[in-house]
Amino acid sequence: MLIIRYETDGATHVGVADDDGSVRRLGVPTLGLLLQRPLEEIRSMVVEGGTPEPGPIRPLPPVDGRTEVWASGVTYVRSREARREESQVADVYSLVYEAERPELFLKSAAWRVVGDGEPIGIRPDSTVDVPEPELALVLNAHAQTVGYTVCDDVSSRSIEGENPLYLPQAKVYAGACAVGPGIRPAWELPDPTALAITLSIRRDDTVAFEGATSTSLLHRPLAGLVEHLFRCTHFPEGAVLSTGTGLVPDLDFTLAEGDEVEIGIEGIGTLTNPVVAALPADFTWLATR
Repeated sequence: MLIIRYETDGATHVGVADDDGSVRRLGVPTLGLLLQRPLEEIRSMVVEGGTPEPGPIRPLPPVDGRTEVWASGVTYVRSREARREESQVADVYSLVYEAERPELFLKSAAWRVVGDGEPIGIRPDSTVDVPEPELALVLNAHAQTVGYTVCDDVSSRSIEGENPLYLPQAKVYAGACAVGPGIRPAWELPDPTALAITLSIRRDDTVAFEGATSTSLLHRPLAGLVEHLFRCTHFPEGAVLSTGTGLVPDLDFTLAEGDEVEIGIEGIGTLTNPVVAALPADFTWLATR
């Protein structure tokens, strides 16, 4: 099953997509309010609750309300190597990789997140832009892992490479965060430490890039990332924590308008997004839903 957000008849709901293709509408108006609850209460609602959804639905990103999306950096060997390749101050990335404290940064407010099938953006003032396929933890207000989803931490390698202090501009802009298609409950995926992750980028009906990695190559324990995130911060409606990427194209590759990015994570699902220019006027619709 997947915990999902969706729209039907002009209204937004939270529900459960069961393995047989049916959908149950849960009695909670937002995912953020669901994530206020303890894990066992959430599990009971998701497993036992809900009423059948009769009509067609349009899936939405599985994040809303006051839930924030955070991300982790330099958590895989490949991520460390990629950052050193692009950076003029490479040693800083080795220091982060080896340090006890992880790199954590705010990736997106809920309303800026795009979902499965919706466009991701590339900056017009950047020369090297890439998707970053990542396992994301969905955490409740009590720092418990409710489930897992797919995150594309879209990034400008050229901007970050100029100076690490440009990280917010390289990581946070229109269309830079995609999450979906839904949330696989933690009780259905008890061991997330050896999941296959695949990335495919199609361009003009051909594969421009493809690769694979595994969460077994993650350098940091997931529990440690969660502990640092919640150490001095309160998340009243939970958080989505993307755990870093182990799959980055070489510097001679960049996304282009018209590309289609497909990220799959074993046991969770597939997130697919077309690529457009990250012009703010093209993403104003996000603020209205």
